[in-house]
Amino acid sequence: MENWDDMRVFLAVARAESLSGAAPVLKMDPATLGRRVARLERAMGATLFVKSPQGYALTDLGERMRDRAAEAEAHLSLAFDEGQGASAALTGQIRIGAPDGAANFLLPQVCAAIQADNPDLEVQVLALPRVVNLSRREADMAVTVSPPAAGRLTVQKITDYHLHLATRADAPPVGSREDLRSRPVVGYIPDMIFDKELDYLGALGADGVQLASNSVAVQLQMLRQTGVGFVHDFVLPFAPELCRVLTDEISLRRSFYLVRHTSDRQSDRLTRFAGALMRGMQAEVARLEQMARLTGSPVI
Repeated sequence: MENWDDMRVFLAVARAESLSGAAPVLKMDPATLGRRVARLERAMGATLFVKSPQGYALTDLGERMRDRAAEAEAHLSLAFDEGQGASAALTGQIRIGAPDGAANFLLPQVCAAIQADNPDLEVQVLALPRVVNLSRREADMAVTVSPPAAGRLTVQKITDYHLHLATRADAPPVGSREDLRSRPVVGYIPDMIFDKELDYLGALGADGVQLASNSVAVQLQMLRQTGVGFVHDFVLPFAPELCRVLTDEISLRRSFYLVRHTSDRQSDRLTRFAGALMRGMQAEVARLEQMARLTGSPVI
């Protein structure tokens, strides 16, 4: 391998599993990345990726190399942090993995505020319908709805949040559970629920869902058309045409956690960012949930 820049290209393609996915991260075009990967493989004398129309999948050697490269990247990040004073503005790139409810409706405004205070900071939000793999350095930190049970990870609770049933405000009134029987249920695709905390059907007592998606944003668009389903209270201000129903009878409470790799505790830069992120999310959840109690209030 000729230089660290080759390793940076390799890691980006490995994480994105495609040239087109890695291109925006590196600010390079896919054709250039393809040439760089081919050059790296020639220099290594080995195949690192299996190329197909579906993308770039790592070979066994590529997987071993990715893990070592991710460790080297983490140590380089720590070395970079040593060069920054504790009072200096945050710089460089920080990537956060998050479920799409938080990624769509909380993190944009929270991260924008942090970046405004740190103009040389680049914040990336990775929204995935699964748990982000920090061990493979898919992200620097992750927001989750359950604390991980294994791995060399540190976990901090960010805040509680609430969910209630919601439907269109102009739909026939819902006064009891019986009134729900004739409404299609909107929710997650059952076999794609990646965390038990996202399985809400038991609380509703429904046998299944009639309109389903693995995306909170898509579920919200479905509810804008018809049906009834659980919606985060912090999402409701973004959809003033929806209203909460049966709030005294059916209510869910869940929590967000911030998960980091244990070795990153030495990084002052990441620790300072994590603190700002947690404070921002706590304030934003409280603000939006307060608005949700005022049915039909627009986001301001």
